[in-house]
Amino acid sequence: MGQALYRKYRSKSLQEIVGQEHITRTLETAVKSGRIAHAYLFTGPRGVGKTSIARILAHNINGLNYDDESNGHIDIIEIDAASNRKLEETKSLIEKVYVAPVSAKYKVYIIDEVHMLTMDSFNALLKTLEEPPEHVIFILATTDAHKLPETIISRTQRFQFKPIEVNKVTEHLKDIARKEKIEVEDEALEMMAIHGQGSFRDSIGLLDQASNYSQPVTIDTINTLLGIPPIKLLEELILYLSKPDTAKLVIALHRLYDQGYPAPAIASQVSSLIRQQLVNRSSSLDTRTALELLSQLLDVPSNSSPEQYLEICLLKAQIEEPKSQPNERKEAPIALKKIAKADQKGIAVTKEQSPEPVKQSKDKEEEKILPKKVEAIPQKPIDKTTWNEVLNILKTKYNTLYGVVRMASVDFEEPSSIRLKFAFPFHQKRVNDSKNRKIIEDAIIQVSGSNYIIECIVDKKLLSKPKEEAIEPHELEAINSIFGEGELLD
Repeated sequence: MGQALYRKYRSKSLQEIVGQEHITRTLETAVKSGRIAHAYLFTGPRGVGKTSIARILAHNINGLNYDDESNGHIDIIEIDAASNRKLEETKSLIEKVYVAPVSAKYKVYIIDEVHMLTMDSFNALLKTLEEPPEHVIFILATTDAHKLPETIISRTQRFQFKPIEVNKVTEHLKDIARKEKIEVEDEALEMMAIHGQGSFRDSIGLLDQASNYSQPVTIDTINTLLGIPPIKLLEELILYLSKPDTAKLVIALHRLYDQGYPAPAIASQVSSLIRQQLVNRSSSLDTRTALELLSQLLDVPSNSSPEQYLEICLLKAQIEEPKSQPNERKEAPIALKKIAKADQKGIAVTKEQSPEPVKQSKDKEEEKILPKKVEAIPQKPIDKTTWNEVLNILKTKYNTLYGVVRMASVDFEEPSSIRLKFAFPFHQKRVNDSKNRKIIEDAIIQVSGSNYIIECIVDKKLLSKPKEEAIEPHELEAINSIFGEGELLD
C-alpha cells in the first residue's frame, strides 16, 4: 500500500517546518539553552504543523532523532482527547504521570484536540498541569483555543500557529511535484494552495488526489475535483447582474445548478470574482451594491434553502427599484387617471375642479392622494390586449408582483379562467400566494368587470423556448425581490 504524500513529506526537524518560523526559532533556542517549559499549548488552524512540531519537540527535548515512520518512543505518549475525554480516562493518565520515564530524560504527553475534554477532566488535570513532576512535559494542541478554560491556558506557554501563505504553499507543492514527477500547471498549484486555506495537509492531499485523477494536472482538473464552476459561466452570471434582464440571470444560474454545482460553491466563487473586480476597479456593479451582495453571499452555505436564497441575493443586486427624483411623479393606474392625480405636495387635481390643498394627517404627508371609488367599467373579455392592461395596473402599483407575472406564458382558452404557466416553481409559488392572487383578481375585475379563475402551473417546456419568446428584456421593470421583499401599497 502506498503512502500518502502528506505523510511522506511531513517535516522531520524544526528546520524543515515552513511558515511557522516565529515558533520554530523560539523552540530551537529553548532546547539549546535547556529552558524547557513544563507545559506548551499549540493553537491554530488544521494542517499547519501543530502535531508535527509537537512530535519533533518531544524528541529534541530528549535528544532523540525523529522519524515519522517509526512506531514512536515509549516515553512519548500521544493521546487523542476526542476519544479519551472522560474523567476516568483523565484520572488514569494522571496516575501514570508520576511513573518515571523508561529510558528518556523526560516523559512527554502530547494531547491532541485537547478542547474535547470534559470540564470534569479539565478540573482533574488542572493541578497536575500546574505542578507536574520534573520528569514530565505536556504539549497540548487544539484548533479551538476559545473552548479551553482560562485556568488551563494560563498554566501553559502558548504558541499561536498561523495559516501558511499561498506563495509558500505553492512553492512547497511545486517541490513535491518535482520529486514525485507529477506534471502540473502553475495555475493548478496556486488553486490547490488557495483551496487549502493555509493548510499544508489539505493542499498536499489535493495534489495527491489530482495526480491520480489525470496527468498533466490542469486548472480544469482541480475545478472538477473541487466542484468549482467554470470561470466563463461565473463571469456570464456576474455580467447579467448589471443588465436589466431577469430571465437571463435566472437561466444562467439554473444552468449551473443543472450541471451539478451546489449553491455554496457558486456563491463562494461569485464572491471571489466580485471581490477581485472591486480590487481591480473593473466591477460593473456600484460599490454599495457589490458590498451588500458580498455580505449576503456569506449566508448562502448556512441557509436552509441555499439555492433559492442565492437566487434572491442575485436578483436583489440586479434589479434594485429605481429611486424617484425630487420632481418625478408616479403615474396612477390607468383606470384611475381619469378621476384624479396627486402631486408630491398633496394637491388633488381633477377635471372639474381647480387645484385645492388636500388636508392630510401629519403622519401621511408624503403619501399620494388616490380616490376611494372607481367608476364602473363595462364587461369585456380578457385576451392578449386586455391582459396588457392588467399588467399595466400591476406595473404602476405592484412593481414586484408585475415582474413575476410578466414572466408567465398566458393561456386564454377557457372563457372563465386564465392559466399562467411559469418556467420555475418559485415564480408559480409566488403568484399562488393568496394576497398576490387577490391583487391580480382585482386588477382583472378593474379591466374587464368580470371575475376570472386564475390557475398557476409550472411548465418546464418554457425553458427550451428561445429567450426572446420567454421574455422581452426591454419590458422588464426594476424589481426589489422576486420573493416578496417588495412592499405592497394599500
